[in-house]
Amino acid sequence: MSGKLFIISGPSGAGKSSLCTELLKACPNLNLSISCTTRTPRPGEKNGKEYHFLTVEDFERQKETGAFLESALVHGNYYGTRQSDVEALLNQGKDVLLEIDWQGAAQVAKKVPPAIRIFILPPSVEALRERLTNRGQDDDKIIQQRVAAAQAEMEHANEAQHQIINDDFDIALKQLVHLVKS
Repeated sequence: MSGKLFIISGPSGAGKSSLCTELLKACPNLNLSISCTTRTPRPGEKNGKEYHFLTVEDFERQKETGAFLESALVHGNYYGTRQSDVEALLNQGKDVLLEIDWQGAAQVAKKVPPAIRIFILPPSVEALRERLTNRGQDDDKIIQQRVAAAQAEMEHANEAQHQIINDDFDIALKQLVHLVKS
């Protein structure tokens, strides 16, 4: 029996990672697919846990061989999901969660039509800017770039079957858990 594939996307700062962390706790049968990236690890991140950190050369070599279910260049870094990782889990009958950007979500949806797409939205652009600033991970220039990118990304929210506005975290989490369990 094949598992279900859930794709969660949304702009940086919308709360995807926090929601996914709690979703995985609430749904023990759901497995997170670890994406690959060429970006530098943030403090506390470990290779193979948050991401598979690859060199640009390694990423491009894997992309050329068709190893990725989806890949994209985002904020100057490559991100991608290895098809073999996802297929191995699905073929074991396990449900899989992909936390990826809208571009990747569109690529996966074309290759895996039964995938369930969920888009996480911030309550407003102002709230998004505040969240990105409060994370303390990026300088002002990067935050401005991320906010501009987020506004463009939010135009793709309607491509997902479901949209969740993360205004109240607990309510957004309940909506997300309900979607995955139903």
